Amino acid sequence: MAPVPGPIPPAALPPALHRPAPGLAVALMLCATALLAGTTLIAKALGTDALGPPLHPMQVSFGRFLFAWIAIMTVLALRRPRLTRPDLKTHAARTLCGWSGVTLMFAAAAAIPLSDAIAISFVNPVFAMLLAIPILGERVGPWRWLAAVIAIAGAMILIRPGTSAMQAGALLALGAALALGLELIFMKRLSGREKPLQILVVNNSMGLAIAACAALWVWQTPTPAQWAGMVGIGLVMACAQGFFINALARADASFITPFSYLTLVFAALYDALLFGVIPSPLSLGGAATIIAGAALLAWRETVHRRRD
Repeated sequence: MAPVPGPIPPAALPPALHRPAPGLAVALMLCATALLAGTTLIAKALGTDALGPPLHPMQVSFGRFLFAWIAIMTVLALRRPRLTRPDLKTHAARTLCGWSGVTLMFAAAAAIPLSDAIAISFVNPVFAMLLAIPILGERVGPWRWLAAVIAIAGAMILIRPGTSAMQAGALLALGAALALGLELIFMKRLSGREKPLQILVVNNSMGLAIAACAALWVWQTPTPAQWAGMVGIGLVMACAQGFFINALARADASFITPFSYLTLVFAALYDALLFGVIPSPLSLGGAATIIAGAALLAWRETVHRRRD
């Protein structure tokens, strides 16, 4: 699963694995989006002075992978599923992209409003589409190009390049979207070939190793509140991934994926309640434009998949 908020094109997801239960799927997706937005909220608190001296995003990322890994390994020990031989090369490439995207996203969340950071991250399926051309040899039609132009235009509204309003945090969020878009390419290769729990175990194990090595260079002793925050961000992310996977297992991706846009609503709500940040009209316009482009791309992917 994607480690940070952002819609995933239906083509990157396996079909529903259990008997369809759309009502339950929506409820599970609502829980997933609320929790995913919560991880960026905790990252913002850890990356600012809300819980003590700001922690480096690579250290925050380490906390996310460490405690998510503990939670997932606990589930693995209790369920003891049969695991198959993983495609380690593809997993490694996917994990490196995922760790990069998570770290950049956490840095962006500490620097700009959560709603802006998450809205820009929604460009990730567009980047996945563009990267699939040289990497997977996919052909892109006019509807997909139109969706890409709309979404990127929305991102430019938020980033405002060439003006005094441009913020480094917005560029970090765009970098996160690029890394997560590349991750989607590798997710396509793993889709349907390995079980969801196995993918989570391998991804978080590799991610923990990468994050631990990176955190050594920036480590500072966390306060008790920051330790609690890092525990929280790991556990919340693990739960979010679990809800997300179970939602996808109980409904078609074309039906359930649009509900992932509610991550933006929860993020804006959290930011307003806890940090007093109210989205500006320009931010709302940029976010709406990005969502329109991403939604158009998701619709086109669904139509293309049905034809196949």
